[in-house]
Amino acid sequence: MDGKNMTQSITIKCSLAVIQKMKATYQDNLIKTPPYAIFSAKLPKVTITAYQSGKVLFQGVTAEHESRNWQGEPTQKKKSSGTTSDLPENFANWSVVGSDEVGNGSYLGPVVVCATYAKTETLPLLKELGVKDSKMLTDPMIRKIAKDLVHVVPFRQLIVTPNKYNAIQPDYNVNRMKVALHNQALHLLLQDISPEKPEGILIDQFTTEKSYRNYLKREPNPVTNNLYFKTKGEQYHLSVAAASIICRATFLDELDKASKELGFLVPSGAGIKSDQTAAKILKKGGITLLNDYAKLHFANTEKAKKIAFR
Repeated sequence: MDGKNMTQSITIKCSLAVIQKMKATYQDNLIKTPPYAIFSAKLPKVTITAYQSGKVLFQGVTAEHESRNWQGEPTQKKKSSGTTSDLPENFANWSVVGSDEVGNGSYLGPVVVCATYAKTETLPLLKELGVKDSKMLTDPMIRKIAKDLVHVVPFRQLIVTPNKYNAIQPDYNVNRMKVALHNQALHLLLQDISPEKPEGILIDQFTTEKSYRNYLKREPNPVTNNLYFKTKGEQYHLSVAAASIICRATFLDELDKASKELGFLVPSGAGIKSDQTAAKILKKGGITLLNDYAKLHFANTEKAKKIAFR
């Protein structure tokens, strides 16, 4: 069997004295120490990282065997059945696939869904690049970080143009559409990184887990195992934060593209500015043209018609 399919992650709790003994034992195998860690060592089939909290992470084919040499009981780091809404201890340091979407609440512009894979050893670099909750970042910052991110983390992104959105919307309510998009992005990314498998999959929660799984039954390639759901998921793992940043940058690029095509600014959101912009589009090319730039089932469409044709 391919060793990559047997990769394990084990976390144990140790005293500082034991950690110092570990460091001495692995002295010849020490590598660059990540943030908040006391040391990190790389052996042929396992990497050991000891954190200031007293937790020691063993990752690799021989993780379980190596961890047995040291005091402490392994913390529960089981594969999830997906039935819990609580995240396991130390989840923020796991190697996780995270997914998020942008644009669903904006009248103009596409819906963008992205899934990224942030491995444990990559997390310090993501922090250094400035990855965090995208709501805490300005649009220029998001665009700058995204340019670096796409070269750092494996990701899959889906862009649903307004035209495509309007075509499928009658058969897909908002949540069913989101489930289909998140699942497809996850499915494609898991194929990309195979045979490597993430320790968990965190979805920025937009509906109940029960509802998500019910919609999932209708999908051709359902990703069902090891799922976790959290609202504001970007606060729980950098994989979701990274996905959100890539999504947002792409969404902004698409709005810029639409603005150039139309010759006037296309805003995000669903307020009065969006109504006024849609009215301009209607005057320019009618509902046929608006179909290419707006999600027509929004109430904004009727408001735009009143502005355009009053």
